[in-house]
This record gives sequence, C-alpha cells and structure tokens, in this order.
Amino acid sequence: MGGFFGVAAQQDCVFDLFFGIDYHSHLGTRRGGMAVYGEKGFDRAIHNIENAAFRTKFDKDMQNMKGYYGIGCISDYEPQPLIVRSHHGTYAITTVSKINNTNKLVDLLFENGHSHFLEMSGGDINATELVASLINQKENLIDGIRYALEQIDGSLSLLLMNQNGIYVARDLKGRTPVVIGRKNDAFCASFENYAYKNLGYSDYKELGPGEVVVITPKNCVTLVQPGTDMKICTFLWVYYGYPASSYEGISVEKMRNICGQKMARRDNVQPDIVAGVPDSGLAHAIGYSNESGIPFSRPFIKYTPTWARSFMPTIQSQRNLIAKMKMLAVDDLIKDKSLLLIDDSIVRGTQLRETTEFLYQSGAREVHIRPACPPLLYGCKYLNFSRSSSEMDLITRRVIARLENGNVTDEILSEYANPESEKYEIMVEEIRKELNFTSLRFNRLDDMLDSVGIDKCKLCTYCWDGKE
Repeated sequence: MGGFFGVAAQQDCVFDLFFGIDYHSHLGTRRGGMAVYGEKGFDRAIHNIENAAFRTKFDKDMQNMKGYYGIGCISDYEPQPLIVRSHHGTYAITTVSKINNTNKLVDLLFENGHSHFLEMSGGDINATELVASLINQKENLIDGIRYALEQIDGSLSLLLMNQNGIYVARDLKGRTPVVIGRKNDAFCASFENYAYKNLGYSDYKELGPGEVVVITPKNCVTLVQPGTDMKICTFLWVYYGYPASSYEGISVEKMRNICGQKMARRDNVQPDIVAGVPDSGLAHAIGYSNESGIPFSRPFIKYTPTWARSFMPTIQSQRNLIAKMKMLAVDDLIKDKSLLLIDDSIVRGTQLRETTEFLYQSGAREVHIRPACPPLLYGCKYLNFSRSSSEMDLITRRVIARLENGNVTDEILSEYANPESEKYEIMVEEIRKELNFTSLRFNRLDDMLDSVGIDKCKLCTYCWDGKE
C-alpha cells in the first residue's frame, strides 16, 4: 500500500525525516524515497528496498542530505518522491494512491495538451507523475490538488513540497489516514501517528476527508476544509496498521483484542491452545484467549532478523515460499495438541493452507482456523490490498464460481456475504475442505465493525459486501 512522512523544521530535518519514513516500512515492499529542500535547493534519493531495509539503503543519503523541508515514502510500486518543474515552480511530490481510471485520465490530459508520460520498468505509468500532471492543469496549487482529489477514481493522499512549505492532502473520502505532529521548532505530516512520537512530536491534528493543509516550521494552516463523508479502510485496523498505531482515535491493538473477544463469544470449540499467525493475528488471538480462558501460546515463531516485512518479494509464488521459510516450529507446543489459529484474513488461501500442513507435519492433532475478518468477496478498489489481475485469485470467488457453475452476480454474492444464509455455510465448508482445516469460522462483519467502535457509515466494507 505505501506510507509517507514529511517534516518542516527550523533546523535541518533529515534526521526526523529518515526515521519517520523508516517507521512506515511495514506498509511497502519495493521502493523507498527521500526528498529535501534547503539552501541549495532540492535533493532526492530513491532506492530499491526489496532485498534490504530502508535504513540500510538510505544511511549514506542521510549523512549527505541537508534541508529544512523534507518528504519521503515507502512505496509498493512506483519510484517516488518525484521532483517536478511546472508553471507552479519546482516542487517534490509523493503519494499514497490507487488509481482505477488511469487510462481515462491520461486521455484527458493528452486532450488538454500534455505531451507524454515516462514509463516505469513494468510498463505502467507512475501514479505520482499522473497526480502531478493533474495538479498542473490548474492555475494554482490549491485548485490543482483539489482537482486531482476529485478526478481520481480510487484513493489519493499526498505530500507536495516547495519553497513555501509542505502541502498535505488527505483522500477525498478519507480512505487512508493523514496526521499532523508538532514540536517546538517543527511540524510533521505522517500516515502513521506513532511514527513521530519517539522523535519528540505530539499529536496536533488528524486531517478530515479531503482536507488540505500547509505546514511550515511555525504553523499548520488549513487551505481546504474537510468534508463530512468518510469511508476509511477497515483493514487498517485488522491487518495493515502497526500495533502502536491508531486511526480516528481508535487503537489498532485494542481493536484487535476486542475483535478476538467477540470471535470467542460466538465459538464452541475447545482447543488446547489459541495462537495467532504473526504478526497481525497475535493481538486477535490474545483477545480470544482472554475471553475464552483457553491458553494463548506461540507454537511457531516468525524469523525476522533477515526477513522483515519489507523484504517480501512482489511475485506471489516467491512471497509464498518466503512466508513458509519464515515460520519456525516450536515442536513441544504443537505435538498432539489441538490448536486454534487466528489470522487476519484469508485471501488466496495458499499460505494458510501451507501453515496448516506445516502444523500437521509438526504433530498437531487438530488445526481450527479463525480469520479475524469476514470472507473477502471483492478485490479492493481503493487500496492495494489483495491487488491482483483477477478477483478469481480470491479463494471465495473460486469456490463460489464452482458452486454456481460460473454464474456469479452481485445478487448471488450478497447471499454468500450473509452469515445467516445456507449459501454462506456451504461456501465456508468448501473452503475448509479445500484448505484442510479441522474447522473454519470467519469473524462476522457486524462484530468486526463493532470492534472498531466508530460510526459504521464511516467505514469502508467494500471487499466484504461490495458496498461503496
């Protein structure tokens, strides 16, 4: 998905920028980037982080770069930040986005006289370059940013830096978070609110949907007032978010604990231990254990010293292999035991099936699977979660297509989304058999949303029920 961080400081900002970006490493797998502005103008560095951590790749850049304004990112796909020269002057820009109408926007820009786009190595247009081109269609930056937010089908949050400060914009529907931190001589903008706490910043404000502000070392000024229609991604709490994060005032770790408690209240199995798939399943499992009284344990450990989250390959087959290699069994906690295992979700099912086989081979008697969210029925349109070429990559859609002889409509999918329906029960049983679980019970959508604790109309549930 990606994350970003920006600093406007009276003194050199590079130390804060470097560690603020690094704290977002769990959100991306491919590129990292930093751009600064100071007495010598703009400076920028972009590196591949597929096989080494952000800190390793950018350590030398940190020593050499100087500036009092800085922005940077962890990116799943496009190289960024970009430095753009336009009629607005020169600026640097980085985005967290998913753009579904790229071709339409490109055609629109060509009609309006835009000459060309640089092609990335995979043949795609750099989404951040496309956003910059949209901004440049207007006479001033504020109108340009608003225009970009309004034109994009999907989601867009951004940082734009020039000699006047850092312009910060949150997605029009607030699908991704943006927060502002403050200390005596600086302001910062961040995707994750915990990213600035150890750097001496305190919470200043959380941007609302579509809000645009500009930060300088002395101030944070709202340029576009926030809207009221929010659809923040619920998966931020279930999966994406780091445990120390909070969004809209709701702690990720606390939400996951409550989620596990609600799952336990609806369950009727009596395993020997409850365990979570590292890392996002752990807090759910602790909540389940506390509520049920069944002991929490760690029957397998994820090896992270050389295989952190950000080192995961982008090719799915390689991801599956690395995910398997990361897991180390604790045989004494597995042999002859009945295990209840909580994961954040089931997407393709490949990794969880291999994890289950791994536990059986290590001597487990039973493996009960409890995903912390409902069955995923739709590929995400708004973030890059479960990004794939086809919704048929989802195990639910493959099973439903088989059960319905290929005749899958939104009306039929709504029946499979209903946990009280017969079709739902049949689908869950088919998934259980295909993945070789002892039992399978998904979390319910209503329980999951209750666990977040904010108005349900502000939460995006598209990937579970198809509702925008």
